[in-house]
Amino acid sequence: MKKPFGDFVLNHINNNNTQNFLEVGVFCGVTARNVCELLNIKNQGQFKYFGIDLFGSEKKGDQDEIEPMFLQNQKFSNPLKNIYYNFLKKENLNSIESVSNFLSKFKHNISLLRGDSKENLQKVPLHEIDYVFLDGGHSYETVTSDLNILFNGLKKKSIIMCDDYADKFCIPEVREAINDFSKKNSIPLRPLANRFAEILLEN
Repeated sequence: MKKPFGDFVLNHINNNNTQNFLEVGVFCGVTARNVCELLNIKNQGQFKYFGIDLFGSEKKGDQDEIEPMFLQNQKFSNPLKNIYYNFLKKENLNSIESVSNFLSKFKHNISLLRGDSKENLQKVPLHEIDYVFLDGGHSYETVTSDLNILFNGLKKKSIIMCDDYADKFCIPEVREAINDFSKKNSIPLRPLANRFAEILLEN
């Protein structure tokens, strides 16, 4: 996530009581690495990171998470990096192997789950999670499913930060799903940084 949004999310995580973190939509693992670095310092090495992504696996239907288009023909502003990854290593940066290597410094703290969130969210000990960054599937059905599973499993006072909610970053299906979830469950949400929606689970 590029500046200033990456810094905003890290500051938001740091300003809350975050020890165990869940990310839905890991992509290349850049946010994951930054979060792990922060949580490692903040909690003196005692933290957990869970990441869910397709990691290049095929979706099971049109309502599942969709691999970002840029990963199908990944380009880098640095031409040497482009040659290194695309031609020498021939590495898909969204593969679970690549992300695992990128996060190897924290291998004892992380758990990466490959596949759609509808199945994998059930495998995460949600009752331990303090903070969720939700940026997985972008269909109305998938966002609604993810939020319902999180709502029924997360502990009190946990935070869900939803991406792609506001202003020029808004994906209409995502925004509609978040708004409907908030209204149905009488849970207030707060737009943040002209991009995100914060959901605080009080119950």
